[in-house]
This record gives sequence, structure tokens and C-alpha cells, in this order.
Amino acid sequence: MISMQHNIDKIILFDAEDYLALNKPPGFSSLDDRRDPENLLKLVRGLYPHARICHRLDKDTSGVIVFAKNDEAYRNLSLQFEHRTTRKIYHAVVHGQPEFDSLVIDKPVYVAGSGRVRIDHESGKNSETVIRVLQRYGILALLECMPVSGRKHQIRVHLASAGFPVVQDALYGGGPVYLSQVKRNYKQKESEKPIIHRLALHALSLSFVGGQGEEIRIVADYPHDFGILIKLLDKYFRSGHHRTHG
Repeated sequence: MISMQHNIDKIILFDAEDYLALNKPPGFSSLDDRRDPENLLKLVRGLYPHARICHRLDKDTSGVIVFAKNDEAYRNLSLQFEHRTTRKIYHAVVHGQPEFDSLVIDKPVYVAGSGRVRIDHESGKNSETVIRVLQRYGILALLECMPVSGRKHQIRVHLASAGFPVVQDALYGGGPVYLSQVKRNYKQKESEKPIIHRLALHALSLSFVGGQGEEIRIVADYPHDFGILIKLLDKYFRSGHHRTHG
């Protein structure tokens, strides 16, 4: 995790007159959090005191996050989120073997008082996520997720409801992944640690219209931990050196 003393330049993706975009590190809160005083909003306001955050990412989710530098820019992007004209793309590594190539999940989600989210056809708000399979890895898959709406935990809950929870998403049924599960002839150790230690979800890109009518598309490379997970899965499953099951 970066700290406030680190150079913010390392995570800046886009810096223009109206907007600043960062490649959010995993384990970093977007907004003020009593348990995490070093949050991104505080970091950004060290550069731009009047900056406002335009959307949120879960603490353990990495990727594109955008801040407005003035009120007009904030209103412009807020309206686009409200009218669902932005385009958001996430990548997720999930448990399971999807038989579909693409899927639209249209299920209402409800945020309970505890903050946990569930599918609720009576009290939930309309929510839609478009899913596309990018790569299958036997027991796992890499999915492209495009949320049409922007509900809390929407992608995580939708994927779990379809039987494909995100890796390391304990809140919604996703467990860890170990090298012994993917590498053939791997000698498992009692102290074996998961390949990735946090939610395997990354906000890859965000597209919207700037204040002058210009098209803006911001893309965030995978952080180190997510990249290592994909590299290992590519290596052992594409080479045929993966561990066989059952």
C-alpha cells in the first residue's frame, strides 16, 4: 500500500483542467475512514483542496477512480453517472466454470443496514451488469464486467448470485486461490499463502464526456498482485501444466 508520504505521481493516470484520475491501489479507502486515515480523497486534496470524488471503489478494489477539480466538472460527471451514459469496465477473477460466453444479469439489489448487499426482488433497486468471459482457467475464469447501474457491491453480488463469486470475496462466498490448486505436481506446504490476498476485482477503464464535449477514456493497468495472479493462471493453464482435479 502507498502512504501519504509517497509521491502521488506514481498513481496518476490523467490530470487535466477539470479532472484527476488515479489508479487506486488495493487496500486504500476512497473516502474518509476512521480505520484508514490515509484515504485517497485526503491525498488528492493535498494537491487540489477543492477536489470532489465522483464515484467510489470498494477498499479492496483497484483501478480507475476520478476526482473533479471544480463544482461544474463534478456536476457534469455526476449527471452522466445518474443517466448511465458512462462506460465502466471491470475485470474479475471468479470461481467456477462459466458455460456462457456472455451474460446479462438483471437483478435488483438491496443494501441492508449492516452494509451487506443482497438480491431482493421486493425492496431492491434495478441493477444490471453485462458479463463477458475473457479466459477460462478450469476452476477459475477471468471475466469482463460492465455495470450499467452503479449500486454498492453490484458486480460482486451479481456474480455470486450467478454462481461465480469473486476470488477472495469472503462476504459473498468467494474463497482464496492457492498455487497448489493450479500448478501440477506442486508440493503443498502447510503454511501456503493465497496467490492474491484481496478481492480479485479491478476497475480497468472509465469513459465519459468532458466539460468541453471531448471524449475521455481512462485505462488503469493491473496492479502487481492482480497481474501476478493472471500471469500464473496463463502460465499453468495454457501450457497444460495445471493441476488436475477429481
